Amino acid sequence: MENKPYYQEEVDSLLTDFQTSETGLSSQQAKEKLEKDGYNELKAKEQTPIWKLFLETFKDAMVIVLLIVAIVQMVMGSTIESLVIFAVLLLNSVVSVVQTKKAENSLDALKKLSSPSAKVLRNNEATTIPAREVAVGDIVLLDAGDFVPADGRLLEAGSLKVDEGMLTGESVPAEKEVTTLHQTAQVGDRVNMVFSGTLVVYGRGKFLVTNTGTTTEIGKVADLLNNATTSATPLQRNLDKFSQKLGLAILALSVIIFGIQLARIFIEGPSDVWPSVINAFMFAVAVAVAAIPEALQSIVTIVLSMGTKQMAKEHAIIRKLSAVETLGSTSIICTDKTGTLTQNKMTVVDSYLLGQDIAFDDQTLAKDEERLLQAAVLANDASVNEDGKKIGDPTEIALVDFANELSQSSESMRQTYPRLAELPFDSDRKLMSTVHEIDGQKVLLTKGAPDIIFSLSTHYLENTDVRSMDDAAIERLKAKNEEFSNKALRVLAFAYKPIDTDQVTLDDEKEFTFLGLLAMIDPPREEVFDAIKQAKSAGIKPIMITGDHKTTARAIAKEIGLYEEGDQALTGAELDALSEEELNATLEKVSVYARVSPENKIRIVRAWQNKGNISAMTGDGVNDAPALKQADIGIAMGTGTEVAKDAAAMVLTDDNFASIVRAIGVGRKVFDNIKKSVAYLFAGNLGAIIAIIFALIMDWNNPFTALQLLFINLVNDSVPAIALGMEKAEPNIMDRKPRDPKEGIFSGATLTSVTYRGILIGVAVIIAQFIGMQQSMELGVAMSFSTLILARTLQIFPARSNIQTAIGAGFFSNKAVLYAITFCGALYAFTLLPGVRGIFSIPTTFGLPEFFTSVALAIGAIVLMEIAKLVLRKKEA
Repeated sequence: MENKPYYQEEVDSLLTDFQTSETGLSSQQAKEKLEKDGYNELKAKEQTPIWKLFLETFKDAMVIVLLIVAIVQMVMGSTIESLVIFAVLLLNSVVSVVQTKKAENSLDALKKLSSPSAKVLRNNEATTIPAREVAVGDIVLLDAGDFVPADGRLLEAGSLKVDEGMLTGESVPAEKEVTTLHQTAQVGDRVNMVFSGTLVVYGRGKFLVTNTGTTTEIGKVADLLNNATTSATPLQRNLDKFSQKLGLAILALSVIIFGIQLARIFIEGPSDVWPSVINAFMFAVAVAVAAIPEALQSIVTIVLSMGTKQMAKEHAIIRKLSAVETLGSTSIICTDKTGTLTQNKMTVVDSYLLGQDIAFDDQTLAKDEERLLQAAVLANDASVNEDGKKIGDPTEIALVDFANELSQSSESMRQTYPRLAELPFDSDRKLMSTVHEIDGQKVLLTKGAPDIIFSLSTHYLENTDVRSMDDAAIERLKAKNEEFSNKALRVLAFAYKPIDTDQVTLDDEKEFTFLGLLAMIDPPREEVFDAIKQAKSAGIKPIMITGDHKTTARAIAKEIGLYEEGDQALTGAELDALSEEELNATLEKVSVYARVSPENKIRIVRAWQNKGNISAMTGDGVNDAPALKQADIGIAMGTGTEVAKDAAAMVLTDDNFASIVRAIGVGRKVFDNIKKSVAYLFAGNLGAIIAIIFALIMDWNNPFTALQLLFINLVNDSVPAIALGMEKAEPNIMDRKPRDPKEGIFSGATLTSVTYRGILIGVAVIIAQFIGMQQSMELGVAMSFSTLILARTLQIFPARSNIQTAIGAGFFSNKAVLYAITFCGALYAFTLLPGVRGIFSIPTTFGLPEFFTSVALAIGAIVLMEIAKLVLRKKEA
């Protein structure tokens, strides 16, 4: 039973299979079915407890090394340093857990879409029950305004229209009819079915419940949402890999250094071994402290947070910080059509009247045009409420807007020619007719499907003359209708008929005088054309994935430049027919997917991910939520469902594709700035390690204390690294290809700059220690510390760009850099105060000469960094 395509079954057969009838189930039957199948509700998978999420944050290799260092330092009596490390790690863990728990809200929002109650036939009587008690086999009654409580096959449909956009992505309500389909059909084409969570916007209906709970279409979406995986961002993956390697390298280096010193101790054989062993051990610990950028994760988080504020200005609200970085490396954008590429507003864009090559070409209307507009406005149920909001079918709203744009007030027209009678639209006739008195004559005005109007018209209006409809006229009309259809325009035909009474019946809908055609479409947004060009120039492939028809989707895609010569368009059914090998072979050629299912969307995203691409997916409906979660970055529309927003990493407040492209530019800039911050941190740490290892080789005293290093890493480095996160974009940032997701964070220019800047800082510190040691070991440590803190602070200038010098980048273009230097200078000055300098191992012998010597060495290192950058850039050119 479960796998049968119910839309292809005969109704009588279904009623028999479900052991029910058109009078409904008995209370006992419903009870038994609920016991067997369960309640009509969605089930969430078990969520990971908070304590487990918290513990998982400590799996990172660098975190483990830091924990070991902190514990050892606490045992050795360095309690303050240990508490600082613990505080930083705890903060990172809390932020991570909060973000993870927020991502688990998607299914909760999905469950809220369930209808609270349903009208069913029980014991042959209409009764209202909680929707969760609806059983398979129930007969449900529907009226306008009702939410559909379960999936089912229609038994009756009176002008029934259902908004299924949440499942199909279509902006126009689906017209339903009682029929049997004989071909395989996607959800949006199953005109004889209704689906749980959708909204009845017009008419009435009665249906047999075929699926409840998790077996409904919305239930399938919930299952996909549960099973969709959330991908780690490229930066997260790179930092994780780097952390593992760095953690192991630091441990190995510390062990080697400790081993060398132990060997020296036992070879030299001092009288008191244990103090020497303890000093050697603390020296090794200092190496670990110097090498690990304790505030790295916090600084990355802060820079990403600043990116969210910049993106908000581009109408992109970031729900997950990782989305900022992911956007910057996006190479595929899978975008919906309606509202994202288009205006989500049906608009009349063309018209045709027999005898006129161009209709409505000025504000002065001919009689034929005037009568056509009367039919469009009067045979129309769209209205405007007290708040000025337009209510009704999007197609009918478009007709009213068209008249108003031509200065033909729809309200004035309706007051002048009030409706005397009507024949409402239904999907069988595909017509709507109303009666009005115009110029003293009662007239039946009709709008409907072109082929129906053509067949019912015996005359046509041409330049105010009523002429007999002949084969030549019919051919002209059919040719024009086909021309409009080939452009993916939605076409309506209009006709009228003089009558003697306002007591009309369906039999009166014949022998019309044809008036004309109006063609409409949801037009592209004006800014989309440039956005598509910019995306392609940035190496990003935009792909349209829509629930709309293939012809319409391809036409819009061609118009905006998304679909080019050699591209392909596939329907969901055609996609289903492809094997994984066939899909992989054609994937890069397909730029349009139409009439797709939620499963199709996930399959498309995964196919691109399997090819190593970073994929973004837009969406607004419930049907989009699983793919939004599966994508590297899910982008929900601000006007979309809460389900989509909860599953997404980013929400567009203006639903605009162009905003995505602008946000990608911001994302690229943010990622560049993160790399600059990381390079700044590691170059400073490398300089410290070089100085430590040199001191070990030369058998000098440790050039720094553990507290000095921690002070620099956690306090002095943080503010400059954050200031680098405020740098403006590098020139031509959107003219380069997306970053290869397999590329390491230290690849290319970043690793080079870390290396030469670290060496120069290390050399400056070594010279400083040597000069200080000429007076005392304590002064050597003080000068090493001073030179390191000054060089690492001033390193912010060359760190601003790998391409430009600090002067070329604009000395005052990032004032945060100047504030950071001032802040760090004040912190350093604090360590020189009487009463404080002793804590930081700075003796009284450290005076102005020693200070200016450290300043000169630091500035010299910075100047050499800028020279090295110019030399390397000239070589690359």
